Order: sequence, then C-alpha cells, then structure tokens
Amino acid sequence: MHSRRLGRKFGTISLIVTLFALLLAPSTANAVIPGVNDFSCKPTAAHPNPVVLVHGTGDNKDYTWRELGPLLEQNGYCAFSLTYGVLPAAPMVKTVVGGLAPLDYSAKELQTFIESVLTATGTSKVDIVGYSQGTIVPTYYAKLLGGQDKIDRYVSLAPLWNGTNLYGLGTLFEILRALGLGAVGASLTNCAACPELLTGSEMLKKLHQGGIFIPSITYTNIVTEHDGNIVPYTSGLGTGPNVTNIVLQQGCPEDKVNHVGIVIDPNALDHVLNALDPAHAQPVPCRPMGPVEPQK
Repeated sequence: MHSRRLGRKFGTISLIVTLFALLLAPSTANAVIPGVNDFSCKPTAAHPNPVVLVHGTGDNKDYTWRELGPLLEQNGYCAFSLTYGVLPAAPMVKTVVGGLAPLDYSAKELQTFIESVLTATGTSKVDIVGYSQGTIVPTYYAKLLGGQDKIDRYVSLAPLWNGTNLYGLGTLFEILRALGLGAVGASLTNCAACPELLTGSEMLKKLHQGGIFIPSITYTNIVTEHDGNIVPYTSGLGTGPNVTNIVLQQGCPEDKVNHVGIVIDPNALDHVLNALDPAHAQPVPCRPMGPVEPQK
C-alpha cells in the first residue's frame, strides 16, 4: 500500500515537472532568421564585439531570436546564435528543441560555439544576450569553463539568477534532496536542465560560490513583473557596481508582457540595444504590450 501511494505521489510530481518543462519551453516553430550566423561578418569600430544569442529551455535559436536577430543586423551588429542542449531522444515539435540537456553539457557547446565566433570575426570578446535558461548557461561557461575573459557585456532577458520556484517545485525538490531522493526527482523529467534551474538547486549553489556576477563583465538584467515562469520575477535582479536592473513596468506600466513575450517586446528589445551600446542609448518609448501565448 505504501509503495502504491508513493508511486502515485511520484506520478503527480512527474506531471508537475513535465508541466514546468513545458512552461519554461516557450515555443518551437520552424523559421530561419535573416541576419544571424553570417560568419563572414566583421565587427565595426562602432560595434566591435560580435553578439552571441543564447535561447531558453525547450526552444531554438531561430524562433527565440526572430525579432532581435534582424534588429541587431539592422543596427550594424554581427550576431550569432546556436541551438544548444538537444537530447538525442527528445521529442520533436515542428523543429529541433534545445535547452533540455544538463547545464554543463550545454555550456560546453556554448564554449565551442563562442570559440568559432571569435576565430571567424578575429575578436577577443563577445557580448551575450541570453533569455531564461540562456542567462544561466553562459554563466556556467564564464565561471567554470574559463570564459570570463571572453565576455564583455552580458544582457539578460527574464534571467533567473536565483532559480525559479514555479508551482513550489524548488521547495519540493529541496525536500526530496533532504530526504536523499534528489536523484529520483531528477529522473522525473526528460528535461535534465529543469531541476538545475529550480531555486535551491546544487547547480545554482555552485554558480553562486564567490558571487554569480563576475567583476570584469557588465551585466544588464531585463525583467517583467508579469513573468509567471520565473517565480518570483525578482530572481532575475542582482546587485553590484557592474549590474543594472531594468523592470519593464517601472518605465512602462502598460507593458503586461509575460515570460514568453519578452523576447519580442519592443520595449525590452530597445533596452537590449541600449545595453549593448550605452554610449548611444536612446529613450525607450512606452508601447503597450500584452502577454503572448506560446506556439506549440
């Protein structure tokens, strides 16, 4: 009887974790964006660093950056993106789904990709624009794979420096770990990265050792109060002389954008451009924005 009850409990946890993975996986659609991954592009004096775009959980390079990629090209940047963390046995939804592998695996993929970008462009540093999990993967690369000297500006959309406690899953997994059942909890989802992104995870504790923000890198965190997936949204805020926090609603109360929509929110994207080129920052007009539904 006890084992049957335990099985039912784990079945419920599995369902919740799967839902968590789907919520962090905003959308997948088949599109190839122009203006990105032109390895013949040479950065200019105005924008000397190539920009590497890092998507979120269950997403891919083309769909996430369908707005920002062309916008960067229009503004004279060399922009590059990769789809990382694809599991060999992962289900396919219209096109490739990334961000499911363990963070260490994905960070090594990012490391290889950044090296190829630096070689092709003849530069020594990149700027990073990350979204959701794509704000943590570069941190692993910077802190644990020796990448800190190869990143100049680090712009984060919907970051989760302290993880997410969506549906209380961070608390639940912390209890499982305390009971010695952490491995059981991790086995309940095919998204290996998802438990690592929960508040209190061992991975996040490792990344926070010595401070999660590296002094030589300039950080800009762009968050929305209506995130819903990063709980609380303030998990994406930080402190330090090299850290700037932007809460979209403080400059534009009419902006109701959610986690999924922040990558196409014109207010957020203008803040990205300003963060990449603060010497020529422009006022960001307030444009009303509603929540965006994920496309499956």
